[in-house]
Amino acid sequence: MLLVADRTSLLKKVTLFGTLAPEELASVLDHSLERQFAPGQPLFYEGDTCAGLHVLLSGRVKICKTSTSGREVALCIESAPGTLAEIPLFDGGPYPATAYALDAADVLIVERDSFAKLCKAHPELPCKILASVGRRLRSMVALIESLTFGGVRQQLARLLLAFREDAGDDTLPLPISTQEMAMRLGTAREVVSRNLSRFQANGLIRIHKRQLVILDPESLRHEAEPEL
Repeated sequence: MLLVADRTSLLKKVTLFGTLAPEELASVLDHSLERQFAPGQPLFYEGDTCAGLHVLLSGRVKICKTSTSGREVALCIESAPGTLAEIPLFDGGPYPATAYALDAADVLIVERDSFAKLCKAHPELPCKILASVGRRLRSMVALIESLTFGGVRQQLARLLLAFREDAGDDTLPLPISTQEMAMRLGTAREVVSRNLSRFQANGLIRIHKRQLVILDPESLRHEAEPEL
């Protein structure tokens, strides 16, 4: 369990709450339930009633969909500090996907009624949530495009290029493991490893101790193009 001062400090780093005064942050904490999740433990399941806004103070969370056959596709991986479950918070519907903790995670759950009152007092908060949802929607569209118009090789190339764009550099630490890449692409870890090895053998990338170097971004973009 985090100390109040630690929770306040972490909450301040969440973009959504960064402009709130100390007393307003204290009000958020007063109307929140803090929970700790172990790696692999679900935060919520698809179809469940939304309990409130989930504020991720530490750790990483995987948001995924599972088919009736049991195939799992990771929609995105969220890292602290950040928020989850914004859409059902506003539309009153159930959770549209399932979320699992990838690491030990500290989460604040802000009650729906309390958050609604907070939004009335601070009209800028819904706009910030729309920006957050918009970024996630763009990620979903890119994922749908890769699943629809390309095989694993193309999807993996797009994913590596997305990592490069997020980092703003050709040299960066890999943000997720090979297994997590496979879950995100809806394939097996061995398939991802095989394609990464192929990219390295062809001089497109270099990976050493979780450090990724994009050696030939133009050729990697060519790999990302769908085969017509």
